[in-house]
Formats: sequence, C-alpha cells, structure tokens
Amino acid sequence: MNRIIIILALVAMAGLNAFSQDTAPAATTETKTTIEFNKLVNDYGEIEFMSDGACVFEFTNLGEEPLVLTNVRSSCGCTVPDWPKDPIKPGEKGVINVKYNTRSVGNFNKTITVYSNGQPSPIILRIKGTVKPKDSTPVQR
Repeated sequence: MNRIIIILALVAMAGLNAFSQDTAPAATTETKTTIEFNKLVNDYGEIEFMSDGACVFEFTNLGEEPLVLTNVRSSCGCTVPDWPKDPIKPGEKGVINVKYNTRSVGNFNKTITVYSNGQPSPIILRIKGTVKPKDSTPVQR
C-alpha cells in the first residue's frame, strides 16, 4: 500500500513540474548578430621554407548585438589561430591572426573553424599553399 502512495505522489509531482514548465515563457533562439569575413580562403601560393606563415582574416559584426567568438580551432597543430576574446560591438571589425608553421615542405590545405554567437556558426576558414624546399646550395666562403 505504501508503494502505491509513493508512486502516486511521484506521478503528481511530475505532473505539477510538467505543468509549470508548460506555462513558462518560451526561450527565443533567434540571434540578432551576424558575422561576415572579408575572405574565407587565404592562398599563400608558393612560400619559402622557414618563412613567415602569418595571415589575417578580418570580420565585421553586422548584427545588432555584441559578437562573441566562443572558440577558434585549427585542423592541426601546425596552424595556430589567435582571436579577440572581448565582444565585438555592432558595426565593428575584428581580426583572426593565423600562423602556419612553414617547416614542412610541400602542399598544405588547413582549416580554421570559428564558433560564435553570430550567424552563421560555425564558419570554416581555409589556408592553402606550397612550402618550397629549403635551398640546398652550399654557401661560398
């Protein structure tokens, strides 16, 4: 008998909880922030071995709310992104600096995934190019 009372009490509590959730205002998922990049691909072309593998992706907050970049991830450890941690105000610009390690000779095609509170999210940025072989010509002394 006690089990039946406990079960009925749990069912009644679950029903009250469901009722209180139904009457709560619905959360809005509509965003008022839009992120736009000046380019989605940076083509280095041919670059020298051990050269500066830096590039910049510029973006603008076209929305009505502050834009927050929540995470920026590269597809491998040879590509290191650096991004603003503070919110970008509506109408303002920001940059993501990317550094590619040019110690690996040959073609490369890497991605940087940008997560934000803006739309679209995520956004895939790409870097590509070819690192030329190290000059093996002996130095004349």
